Amino acid sequence: MKILSVNAGSSSLKFTLFELPEKKELISGTFEKIGIGNSFYTIKLNGEKIKREVDLKDHSFAVKYLIEELINNKVIDSLDDLDGIGHRMVHGGSKFTKSVLITDEVISEFEKCIDLAPLHNPANIIGVNAFREALPDTPEVAVFDTAFHQSMDKEEFLYGVPYEWYEKYGVRRYGFHGTSHRYIYKTICEKLGRDDLKVISCHLGNGSSLCAIDSGKVLTTSMGLTPLPGVMMGTRSGDIDPGIIPFIMKKENKSCDEVLNDLNKKSGLLGISGISSDCRDIEEGIEDGNERCALAFEMLCRRIADYIAAYNNKLNGADVITFTAGIGENGDLQRERIIELIKSLGVKIDSEKNKITIRGAFDKISTEDSSIPVYVVPTNEELMIAMDTYDIIN
Repeated sequence: MKILSVNAGSSSLKFTLFELPEKKELISGTFEKIGIGNSFYTIKLNGEKIKREVDLKDHSFAVKYLIEELINNKVIDSLDDLDGIGHRMVHGGSKFTKSVLITDEVISEFEKCIDLAPLHNPANIIGVNAFREALPDTPEVAVFDTAFHQSMDKEEFLYGVPYEWYEKYGVRRYGFHGTSHRYIYKTICEKLGRDDLKVISCHLGNGSSLCAIDSGKVLTTSMGLTPLPGVMMGTRSGDIDPGIIPFIMKKENKSCDEVLNDLNKKSGLLGISGISSDCRDIEEGIEDGNERCALAFEMLCRRIADYIAAYNNKLNGADVITFTAGIGENGDLQRERIIELIKSLGVKIDSEKNKITIRGAFDKISTEDSSIPVYVVPTNEELMIAMDTYDIIN
């Protein structure tokens, strides 16, 4: 069966077409600058990359070109060959605890979560509607970033704030990157031949989150009501004293929204280094003797290590630690420093193995006498979306 995975943003649309159950990737691509001028799209097919500049007035134009590319490149013969479409949906609130077949009722319930993700959820709906209009007879499935974390206990997902905030407005920890964490857990269990593992999953990229998982149940995760809290990230601050917000509002004469924008887009690695949110630029800065880059690197690693130590306690001793996503899969320097910072747990890294592990490769990077095995596990959220879609429409 041919299943299309879709991730629609406010001005972008990413897709990957899979053949399932073989898990074969047939074609992928990204449409960018939709509705804002100078739009274009890129297609990856058979190892080649093709770029085309086109006028993308809205997402329906992106869907039109996407379908044309599938047919023109003979990936499908007709629209009948598309068996299902899976959509990444960012915030499903507490309503959606698993992936579901998209209906009018599902869209209506998803719209009620817009307040929780005002930038992402409307874009997701636009993407769904564009495909429903173009392919009305093709079943579509919603896969929620927040769904996996809904197995958390109330004691874990509630904040120490007035209980009425939770009852009236849904103020609680929801967590994100759930599709990635679920894929990582599924993969490591398959690789190790167990389904009862206690895993600390570290999804580390420009946006980062950690997750403590026991036998498929999420005990806790580092992101919250929004993706802002947790560890320091590329441009996000991570955990801060909330009193900083009114303090800076007064000192800088800024609105609450302006300070939140600073915390989301001007903080983290970028804010501390003053140079970049990209770890590669930070590493170059360290080589050039830039002290703020070195500070940013150390802050990032320490905060991740602190969470790993806390989650190991939460799990009463983890069976496995996994690293994934951009930094998790590529950052050998970050991985080594993080493991060094949790040596009190008895975790040891194989430095040579760690250095040669490349992105896209599943590999064990801890020593044989490490108290907790450490693995690099490549994530594939698009495949997870496709697999959910395949299961549901079958």
